[in-house]
Amino acid sequence: MTERRELRLPAPAKLNVFLHVTGRRADQYHTLETLFVPIDRGDLVTLAERSDGAIVRERGVPDVAPEADLAVRAARLLQRESGNGGGVTLSVEKRLPLGGGLGGGSSDAATVLLGLNRLWRLGYSRHKLMSFALELGADVPFFVFGEPALGHGVGEKLAAVSLPRTWFVVLTPHAAVSTATIFAARELTRNTASAKMAVFPEGFGSNDLQRVAAARFPEIAAGLEALAREAAGQAGVEARMSGSGSCVFAAFAAEDAAAQVLLRVTRAGRLTGFVARALNRHPLWEFAAP
Repeated sequence: MTERRELRLPAPAKLNVFLHVTGRRADQYHTLETLFVPIDRGDLVTLAERSDGAIVRERGVPDVAPEADLAVRAARLLQRESGNGGGVTLSVEKRLPLGGGLGGGSSDAATVLLGLNRLWRLGYSRHKLMSFALELGADVPFFVFGEPALGHGVGEKLAAVSLPRTWFVVLTPHAAVSTATIFAARELTRNTASAKMAVFPEGFGSNDLQRVAAARFPEIAAGLEALAREAAGQAGVEARMSGSGSCVFAAFAAEDAAAQVLLRVTRAGRLTGFVARALNRHPLWEFAAP
């Protein structure tokens, strides 16, 4: 009897250190310029082999039907494209807030692609997996790419960048933000000039979505204000929102400094958050062929 294999895998979050909306295409998708950074906080994905060819979700987001779940869609896409006759039972343990701008659903889907590439012994390259990832969503290719990256286009054109050792204080306001709603806002800036350099000074850029989201969600504005106040006086430290929100963050060169700011910001109990370290590579980097 063949033993069925099971993998328990991390799905790390991301932060958008800056996010510029540079235009809008004819198909109404927005073009972006953003600095993606993976961090050592995320969901957990479990994949268990099946011999009956079924894709079964055992655990996921309660309010999301399996057919709309990015993790399930990733498994079905890879099964179809590879012609693999096996199946999988998948379970997602959500540790990231929904609608937080941390890329949780996209990361879950990327971890499924990478994990099944290993579990089903497909041997696909990173480039091939990224082509599948783009069918699932604009952020999914970044998580397969697996390194801090400058993203262009809708976020799928990626170039690796190097970062110094960085820790982030990330606050998690209790607000689930619809990305589509923020991008549809009439007051959104859609013509930010593209950067002319590949090396960015500390504090470069901004998040063009931040003003729109903070105006609609007082929780985001409160998080930004509290984080900025507690980090005041520390050179180069600026509070920003990630993606379309709701999570906000500030970057620090030392873990102790980040931990102290988090303690002060959350002491009153009105705000919650965590400290995370920037990752140089996705934990599943070896799961894609060179």
